[in-house]
Amino acid sequence: MNFVFFSPHFPTNGADFCDRLKKAGAAVLGIGDAPFDALDGKLRAALSEYYRIPDMEDYDAVFRAIGHFIHKWGRIDRFESLNEHWLELEANIRTDFNIYGTKLDFVKNLKRKSRMRAFFRKSGVETIPQRKCSDRAGAMTFIRRVGYPVVVKPDSGSGASNTYKISSARELDQFFKEKPANVNFVMEQFIEGLVVTFDGLVNRDGEVVLAASHRYDQSVMDVVNRDRHMSYICFPRINPAVEEAGRKILKAFDVRERFFHIELFQTTDDRVIALEVNMRPPGAWMTDAINYTFDIDVYAAWADMVVKDAAGGPYEGKYFTAYASRKRHLAYLHGHEDVLAAHGDKIVHHQAIEEVFSRAMGNYAYQMRSKDPEALRAAVDYIHAEEA
Repeated sequence: MNFVFFSPHFPTNGADFCDRLKKAGAAVLGIGDAPFDALDGKLRAALSEYYRIPDMEDYDAVFRAIGHFIHKWGRIDRFESLNEHWLELEANIRTDFNIYGTKLDFVKNLKRKSRMRAFFRKSGVETIPQRKCSDRAGAMTFIRRVGYPVVVKPDSGSGASNTYKISSARELDQFFKEKPANVNFVMEQFIEGLVVTFDGLVNRDGEVVLAASHRYDQSVMDVVNRDRHMSYICFPRINPAVEEAGRKILKAFDVRERFFHIELFQTTDDRVIALEVNMRPPGAWMTDAINYTFDIDVYAAWADMVVKDAAGGPYEGKYFTAYASRKRHLAYLHGHEDVLAAHGDKIVHHQAIEEVFSRAMGNYAYQMRSKDPEALRAAVDYIHAEEA
């Protein structure tokens, strides 16, 4: 298999994906804007060839890179970045070169929240009332139907940037006064609850070969807008209602040979409501949380599925895995050395977060695992305790 990995150097776990692809038997061909000598050593060793382009948004340059690879290596079997930002570019390249995977005619269904709703309805999973938010009159029509508060967010894109909770007419006026003119927004009814995920791998026959689930302890929108720390937990067993909803959504989208990351709301009265779907690995350190929870190598499981059509598994959850971040502007009660001394037996990884991800993920984070969820909760509370 000739596998072109776009942007293998960013995010940094691209090195692990490329390394496992090589070990599975693929020729891994990289396209990126960083000098080859600046790449991680593991990544350099995994790449059969690297083609540097000065601007990764320059489609013609990417097109020429693929042409070069075809001339030298023959047919390209896959083109992926595993990164939401490049979803449309990937689909464009696959369409132009007839490469296996999601093509341009379908990709808008994966990028636009307004398009996702049709598939959620097809799945039979409850969805959040939503309306495109182009003017104040339309917004008021929606608000009269669902009431305040509402949430506004960009129609295209992932994460919680430019996402706001609006609780009054004054806040609505402020939103329309300040909103970027070049961004299309949708408005949704505000749902009281926490975001839970259904994550994993689906093979080229549409079968789920690995499934996991995380739950955030806070609203990511509040974390970003209030510049706070955050935490989540990966569970060894999936809530049956979450798994049922996730599998119905996958079937509706007819997803093949991909990572999936489906976000749902679990309400205070235990309803499960579809929020959005992302056909990529889960963000933050969630891929590694899956590894720690199941004692597996999810990078290898993905590569073996893609290259060998391997089924993998069965995968059995053994631990709870928690992530807890810190923000540098907050005054914490316990220092880093205190955290290591108090909870070092549970900490499996800790490091500073790349600045581009820090608004949501924090400036520094700890990943911990234990068979005792209460011990993990105590560790998260210890890390997040602030000075009075």
